[in-house]
Amino acid sequence: MDRKIVITGLGIISPIGNDKKTFWENLSGGKSGITQITHFDVTDYTSRIAGEVNDFDPLLYLEKKQTKRMDLFCQYGVACAVQAIEDSGIDLEKENIERIGAIVASGIGGLSTWEEQHRRLLDKGPARVSPFFIPSMIVNTTAGSIAIRFGIKGPNFAVSSACASSGHAIGEAYLTIKAGNADVILTGGSEATITPLALAGFCVMRALSTRNDEPEKASRPFDKERDGFVIAEGGGIVVIEDLEHAKARGAHIYCELAGYGASDDAFHITAPDENGRGAELSMKMAVEDAQFNLSDVDYINAHGTSTALNDKIETTAIKSLFKDHAKKLAISSNKSMFGHLLGASSISELIATVLTIKNGIIPPTINYEFPDPECDLDYVPNQARETVVNAAISNSFGFGGHNATLALKKFTG
Repeated sequence: MDRKIVITGLGIISPIGNDKKTFWENLSGGKSGITQITHFDVTDYTSRIAGEVNDFDPLLYLEKKQTKRMDLFCQYGVACAVQAIEDSGIDLEKENIERIGAIVASGIGGLSTWEEQHRRLLDKGPARVSPFFIPSMIVNTTAGSIAIRFGIKGPNFAVSSACASSGHAIGEAYLTIKAGNADVILTGGSEATITPLALAGFCVMRALSTRNDEPEKASRPFDKERDGFVIAEGGGIVVIEDLEHAKARGAHIYCELAGYGASDDAFHITAPDENGRGAELSMKMAVEDAQFNLSDVDYINAHGTSTALNDKIETTAIKSLFKDHAKKLAISSNKSMFGHLLGASSISELIATVLTIKNGIIPPTINYEFPDPECDLDYVPNQARETVVNAAISNSFGFGGHNATLALKKFTG
C-alpha cells in the first residue's frame, strides 16, 4: 500500500516571529529580522549581525527547572513541538503512542552549553562542570525531550547533516511513515548557535556578510552585491501523518508531503560541486518520488544563502534539471528575511512553503537590487506574489556536500 503523507500541524520560533501567524505576516510582507547582535559583545568580530530570536519566553512551554537543564536549541525545539501538537488538534490520549514518533535535527546542538561548561572547567575545575552538561549539549536531546513531554514511544532519533539536517529529518520521518513504521511523527529541527565561538568560526572562514551598517540589507540572495550569509537561530516542528489516519481523526490538512530526495556532492567539505550535480540529483529524486512532471513544479523555495558560490551553483542546478521550464518557475529565498538557521533552515523554509501553498502567496527575495548575470531566473524580487501554487520543492544544502529536497503538493481531498 502506497501511503500518502500529509502535514497537519505547524510550530515555529524564528527571527521574524514566534508563532505561525506572525511568522507568515512578516515573511509575506518582506520584513527583515536581521539586526545587530545583542547576545554578547561583538566589537572584535568582522560580522556583527544576525537573525536573533526576540521575545521568546520558554516558560510558556516549559517549567522553570526544565529550562535550567536544557540548552536554548532544545528549548526552541520543545516549544515548536508544543505549538505543532496544538495546531494539529491531535488528542494523544486517544492515540496509540507507540505509533507516534519524533525525528528532530540540529546541525550543531548545544554549543552555548558547551562554551559555558568549558569556561567553568578552566576557571573552577572538573568538579564544577554541570551534571547536565552532556544531556543538554547532545544533538538528540530535543527528540528525546519531545518524547518525554508527550509520552510518545514511536521511532525517535536525531539527524545531523549541517545545513541540510532538518531536511533529512523530515525526509526520514516521511519514509518512516510510508514504510508503515509509524502513523504520526513530529519532525523538524532547531538551532541556537549565535555564540562567540560559532560566530568566530564562521567569521574566519569568511562565510558571513560584513554589511554591518545595514543589517536588514545584508542577506541578499542571488543579488550581485551579496557578500556572505547571515547566521540566525530558531526552530520549527511539523506534525506529519498518514493521510488515512489524518482523515479518521478529522484533521485539518495543510498540504501533502509528496516527495523526498537526498544526495551528496562528493566534492569538497565546504564548497558545493561547481557543476551543481549533487543539488540537481537531490531535486530530481524529490520530483520523481512525488511523481511530478518537471513542468508541474510551480515554485522552488531555494537554499539561497546569499553566498557567491551557492546562489550561482543552485541556479545552475535548477537550469540543468528543469531546462526551459526553469525560466517559468518562481524561486525565492526566505533567508533574505530571517537569515540562515543552519540545521533548522530546512524546517523553517518547509513551513514557509506550506503556508505559501495554503495562502497562494509566494514570499519575496528581498534586497534584490543588482541583477547578477550568473543568476538569471525569476527570484520573486522584493515583493510577494499572489499566485496558485499546486506543486513546490524546497532545497537545503550543507557542508560535507549534503543535499536534501522536499516536495509538497496542494491537498485537494
